[in-house]
Formats: sequence, C-alpha cells, structure tokens
Amino acid sequence: MEDVVILTGGAGFIGSRLAERLVGGPRRVIAIDNMHPQVHATPSRPSNLPSEVELVVADVADRDFWDNFLSRFRPKEIVHLAAETGTGQSLTESTRHSYANVVGTTQMLDGLARHKAIPDHIVLTSSRAVYGEGAWRSAAGTTFYPSLRDHATLSKGVWSILGADGEAATPIEHCAATMFPKPSSVYGATKLAQEQIVASWASAMGVPATVFRFQNVYGPGQSPYNAYTGIITLFHRIARQAGTIEVYEDGLIGRDFVYVDDVVDSCVAALLQPPASVRYLDVGTGQATTILAAANLIAALHGAPQPVISGKFRDGDIRWAVAETRHLASELGVSCDTSFADYGAQRVGEWLIAENIV
Repeated sequence: MEDVVILTGGAGFIGSRLAERLVGGPRRVIAIDNMHPQVHATPSRPSNLPSEVELVVADVADRDFWDNFLSRFRPKEIVHLAAETGTGQSLTESTRHSYANVVGTTQMLDGLARHKAIPDHIVLTSSRAVYGEGAWRSAAGTTFYPSLRDHATLSKGVWSILGADGEAATPIEHCAATMFPKPSSVYGATKLAQEQIVASWASAMGVPATVFRFQNVYGPGQSPYNAYTGIITLFHRIARQAGTIEVYEDGLIGRDFVYVDDVVDSCVAALLQPPASVRYLDVGTGQATTILAAANLIAALHGAPQPVISGKFRDGDIRWAVAETRHLASELGVSCDTSFADYGAQRVGEWLIAENIV
C-alpha cells in the first residue's frame, strides 16, 4: 500500500498551486476534487495541475469513496482544502455548506479511523470568517466583541462599529492566540465547526494538526466565474470592459488581501515543520486595504470609470479584517509580504488578459 500526500480540493485555486510545489518530493501527490462548476468552468483536468499529480474526481463527503481510496493508499500528510465558500451564499444554501465543510471533514476522519490510516500531519485551511467581526477597541481603550451587524442596522446605513459610548471603535488584528472566534455567517460557523472537529480528532489520535486561518486570498488562477468569492477578479472583469465598479456600503470595508503564493509558502512551511500537537496560525499581510481603494486601483489599471459607492450591503459581511502576522513568522518563518497595490492587483489583471478571460 502506497504512502501519499493528499490535497482535498487539490484541483482548485490554492490546491493546484500547492501541488506544483510538492511534486518531486518524497511522496506522490494525489489531488481529490469534485470539480464543482462554481469553481471550474469545465469538468476537464485543470491545465495548471502538474501532470505528475493524480487527480481523483470525488466528493469528500462520500463514505464509499473513502473506503475505496483508503484500501489502496495511506495518506501520510493531508492538506484539507476542500470546502464550500461564500458568506452570502451560505445564508441561502446552509445545507450545502454544512454538508461539504462539516460532513466532508467527518467522513474523511471516520474513513481514516476505520481503515487505521492515521496520518503524520493534517493541515486544515480555515478562514478569517471564524472571527466574525472580531474584537474591537473603544475610544476609551476597552476591548469588546460587537454584536452582529444585522439586516435592520445595515438597512439604516449604519456601517461602522461603535463602542458603548457611541464613538467609532478601532479594529484589532485577528490573532488565534488571543481572539475568541465569533462567526457572523453560516460559512464562518461551518469553518469553525470544521476546526473544532479536526482539533478534537487530532488530539485524541495523537496526530499533529495545523489550522490556518486565511485572510482574503487572491491571485492568478482564482476562478473568475464564482460570484461569491474572488472580488478582485470580478473588479478586473468589470473594469476591463470599461464598466463602473460598484462598491458596497460606504466603500470603507477593510480586507487583508493575501497573495496566493504567500499562502502556498505557508502550507509548504507547515508540512516541513509539523507541530507537536495542534496549532492555529493566521495567514495575512497585516495590512488592510479598503474595498474602495482596491476598486480605484483596479479601475485605474484599465482606464475604467471611477468606481461608485452604492450603499448596498451583504448580510453576514463583516466590517474589517486584518491578520496578526508575528506568530506565522515566528512559528514557520513565513512573511506574507507581497504588496497588493504594488504587485498583486496588477498581476491578476495581466493573467486575466493573457488567458482571454476579460
């Protein structure tokens, strides 16, 4: 029986880039992916997935698949990327998100236990969505966790997070070591459940586990067909067609855009440096970019009209997100320092044009 590295969701945006880095290593790499049409324009094998990587088209929530697969292979390292994403979509397709993210994870773990195929290390790619709005600091210096920005509040155009004194509060960096998770979306709740399931299982089985909480990952190769993720590719498509980018709320939503190569560097470093037990690490640049600033930059790259602030909003969206970076650097020696403004945004536009997508 062959020992392998498996990447669930391995034909996707991050998975295919990670596969490129892992080929030629001590073990064969197998990508497991259901090739969902929301991510993949066609069911064909992605051209950027290395030929050395075996692609198994399957649903990670399928018990029979795991029984068949684990009768032939022993996954020694697992990078569990497979997930349904999308904050807004998860509100209306809760079952789909829960099935993929929660049941998909439990079926994998049950299969490993059933076949006594206990891996040497599991890397789970989670999300900053587990924090929800995260922690904020009031004008008086008090740290607090705000209530969800509900539909009624957003409908009134109240965007900012306010302290108990009614003054505007300041966001605190997302830090797994100090910040309590408080999801504000169904998607975030399923990712937190996924984290807790993996951590509990790994602790009981004596398996080292790395849980990454990614900020907003972007870069060449991100699906331009998925309306629920990849706002950067969406903005490029609109601007390239000389359209006007519409920016929600007041434009001052803040996001930590982290380039895909930096994310892959984090995954590779984790595989090379497994923990003693379970560790949680945030992956981001530590720098927030407002959605308006991102839209302005991309519009200028294409000579498109100036973006407009629409005042629209998405239920479940958070106001601000930025990662604490010190723990990732000290634990794995990784710094996600690719600049969105100076390199990343332009690189995405060049890729979309080269691929005739825009």
